[in-house]
Amino acid sequence: MKIRKYTLAIVCVLGLLASCNKKDDSIPTIVERDRTQQQVVDNDSLIGYLETHYYNSSVFETAGDHTISELVITELPKDESGNYLEMPDPDNNTLLIDAVGAPLTTTYQETSYNYYILKLNEGGGTAPAFTDDVRLNYSGNLQDETVFDSTVNPADLDLLNLIQGWRLVMPQFKAAESFVENGDGTVTYSNYGLGVMFLPSGLAYFATPPYSVPAYSNLIFKFELYQTEENDHDSDLIPSYLEDLDGDGNVFNDDTDADNVPNFLDADDDGDGVLTKYEDIDGDGDPTNDIGANGIPKYLDPLETASNQDN
Repeated sequence: MKIRKYTLAIVCVLGLLASCNKKDDSIPTIVERDRTQQQVVDNDSLIGYLETHYYNSSVFETAGDHTISELVITELPKDESGNYLEMPDPDNNTLLIDAVGAPLTTTYQETSYNYYILKLNEGGGTAPAFTDDVRLNYSGNLQDETVFDSTVNPADLDLLNLIQGWRLVMPQFKAAESFVENGDGTVTYSNYGLGVMFLPSGLAYFATPPYSVPAYSNLIFKFELYQTEENDHDSDLIPSYLEDLDGDGNVFNDDTDADNVPNFLDADDDGDGVLTKYEDIDGDGDPTNDIGANGIPKYLDPLETASNQDN
């Protein structure tokens, strides 16, 4: 999917360009913008968008499972001088700035970011963790309403393969409360998460977007969250979200044995030669509650080498 990271492809392209003509010094060096300064620009742009666009809110006030195809976001009308006029039909429409409420904040790449959510339906099922798989429909837009990515059928995505904004927003919604498998192979979901995320470029692609998205673009994603499944990326009996030991929402920087493999991808988290799943001494399927002499779980203590495979 286009919302996956494109780092590897970009590295390959840059490497190819460098090898084509090492004597050519005319290729300009691209200097990445300062994240803190860019966030100020992005946030002003997002607020400007939210203040000048409205959506058909009355549609979503009626009972039923609505879809992103029913959502219509429209720019306010302008007069001949380009000044914005009042929102038409205020009984049936709502300004986005009034609907999203206060900005949500996060720190990412040592930068403080604001982002915004339009919650049309929270959903009635289980909320995904930021490391989980999700099944959903979505549409990705630029602020000029250009659609750069969308699904036709529900897509299964690992949130850890997506941009940071998705890992922040998805846990604030819930999957469907129930579903029915139809005779034609389709599935009907009931009471699923339905919303829109408004992301600054720093929580999206920033300086390295896919070809269809300009650099430093704020992005808008509409989505219907149908299902979620807990991920254990290294099959060590510990859900990946629990491998975020410092609780910063980033599992890539938790590496107990300092072997440059983060715990959520490391089958032996403490590097003691005993696989983490075998340090589930009591056999209850949860190594996190097997506490060693030092007061920490055995799977995080290289001095604890007991295994449930020992005779």
